[in-house]
Amino acid sequence: MSLSSEGIRVNRINDALYYIHQHIAEPLNAKDLAKVAAYSTYHFHRCFKQVTGENVNEYIRRARLERCANLLMFSPGLTIQEASHCCGFQSPASFSQAFKKHFACSPTQWRNSGYREFSQANYRQHWSDELQQSMLKASELPMPEVKVQRLEPQQVAYVRHQGYNRSIRQAYEKLQVWADSQGLAWQEDKLLGLYHSNPDIVPAPLCHYVACLEVDGPIIRRSGVSALTIPGGMHATLYAAGEYGELLPLLHKFYMHWLPQSSYRLGDTPAYVRYSQCQFLDENEHFDLQLCIPLTL
Repeated sequence: MSLSSEGIRVNRINDALYYIHQHIAEPLNAKDLAKVAAYSTYHFHRCFKQVTGENVNEYIRRARLERCANLLMFSPGLTIQEASHCCGFQSPASFSQAFKKHFACSPTQWRNSGYREFSQANYRQHWSDELQQSMLKASELPMPEVKVQRLEPQQVAYVRHQGYNRSIRQAYEKLQVWADSQGLAWQEDKLLGLYHSNPDIVPAPLCHYVACLEVDGPIIRRSGVSALTIPGGMHATLYAAGEYGELLPLLHKFYMHWLPQSSYRLGDTPAYVRYSQCQFLDENEHFDLQLCIPLTL
């Protein structure tokens, strides 16, 4: 397969993935998603598996379960049934069965601190010693000041990446090559990163990250570089600086401490960072950024 046809395939599946995450609470089926991707249903199934490594139903189920697990952890005001409906599960029985199979405990057990044991096991089994040490080091640092403010939508070009590690650099390099081919200025303060996965409950190699470059207008999609709009709205924001490995512990501290003690719950869109300095590109692996987490009531 040529690079151009592979790029078209990735872009089309990206369109379907974007649709899935925008409509996670609604009924989703392969036939409708195939239309979003401009494929026949047969080719959509095959291409989706090639791009994501999962079949479409597995991907949707996992995305819904991870979303619901987060709601149960960080939104104590929601009942279990309300949380499951927010994530597209219509049957309480089938939801409970799927949740227990995925997380090895019932939704009730998960909410009653079961997630803490799961999270600790996840870090021990799936995260490098370096990142585990960073987690311990950062846990001793004070929480930066958190502000709640409305942010404007951001139109971006993006490259999806799987894995939370230094290989994220490859996604930003691909964006930089694309920007150069389009005659766009490469400015580090135009870089953003979307955190689709909660690293507390998702193994590092399976976490989904989206490397983004802010753009002002329509883009020419090429070789897996696609476009989306990061929704605006109310966000918790904070500024942070540090070195590679110190951001994820900060996310952990926000989710585990600040959010449950606030009167808010997580919004429906991913958390993201806006960089002044990106640790994946800086030769000293230093970051300086604004962290933005969507909120709702």
